[in-house]
Amino acid sequence: MPESSSPRATMPKPERHVMTAVVAPRYGSSDVLRVEEVPRPAPAAHEVLVRVRAAAVASGDVHLLTGRPYLIRLMGFGVRKPKDSVIGHDLAGEVVAVGSAVTSFRPGDPVYGATGFGAFAEYACVDEATLAPKPAALGFEEAAALPDSGMTALQGLRDVGGLRAGRSVLINGASGGVGSFAVQIAKAMGARVTAVCSTRHIEFVRALGADRVIDYTRDDFADDSERYDVLLDLAGNRRLSDYRKVLAPDGVFVSSAGAPGGDWLGPVLWIGKVVVANLFVRQTLRPLLMKPRRADLDYLSELVENGKLRPAIERSYSLREAPAAIAHVAEGHAQGKTALIVGQADSSEPA
Repeated sequence: MPESSSPRATMPKPERHVMTAVVAPRYGSSDVLRVEEVPRPAPAAHEVLVRVRAAAVASGDVHLLTGRPYLIRLMGFGVRKPKDSVIGHDLAGEVVAVGSAVTSFRPGDPVYGATGFGAFAEYACVDEATLAPKPAALGFEEAAALPDSGMTALQGLRDVGGLRAGRSVLINGASGGVGSFAVQIAKAMGARVTAVCSTRHIEFVRALGADRVIDYTRDDFADDSERYDVLLDLAGNRRLSDYRKVLAPDGVFVSSAGAPGGDWLGPVLWIGKVVVANLFVRQTLRPLLMKPRRADLDYLSELVENGKLRPAIERSYSLREAPAAIAHVAEGHAQGKTALIVGQADSSEPA
């Protein structure tokens, strides 16, 4: 009997052109999410195809899932339903393939970064400009928790706030995803850090390195006698006058979480108020809009490698538990980051 017809012969494993992904067929709460088999993406010229090992849930994922404020639907994300049904921004994994114009990565490289969509899946395409080598000191789960929140904290403190060694900073909302990074980054920059959080998170925030912690359930930071050089607001729960009250005369207020402005405009009205007020006061008042970039990921990686920064993950879920993970973040009281473990793909699976 020819060898090819022998029952013992091993047939080549067919290449999979589909993948498991978390899909949002319409706008809504986490209840609308489905875990389905969808076509595996192919990288464009400047993109990298990543085999996702872990992803992280950010507050932005919640906004894009709900489609609120409605203004974001008119900004290219889809009017009646999400334009890109596979959700998720932050990921870490291994390079599978690269586009024709990619020069920084090659198959097999461990990487982490941010993509516009598609991170909650077994594979995702990421622009080369928003991807970086994974720090050796971090596992995939921790690395996935770093991009969006880490870059937001870094740009808010360094680029918008102008924070530097010896200066003081107050971080309102210090226990969340961005806040947990902001405390550590500010300390790494040599600043004196005062953190605002609830009673449940006091020890957590203190362990991150905060010099002083204010429990907002007991004390009002607006009554504080200290004046801060930089105030990074991640909560959006106070009046502008309250923030200015504790800001030094030449201090900088950085707003990353606008006060609620309804289902249509969301924080737009708040951002406008900050911009207009800045024209009439000595203090500097600025909104923060984070822009993903490779240089900032490299900066964060350096802090990690030097032992000055570590992602704090409160809970981890499997990919199929993504709806529960998003519901947890949507509640608004998550401590640190929430991660998704996508799992180890079969090593024999062809790329």
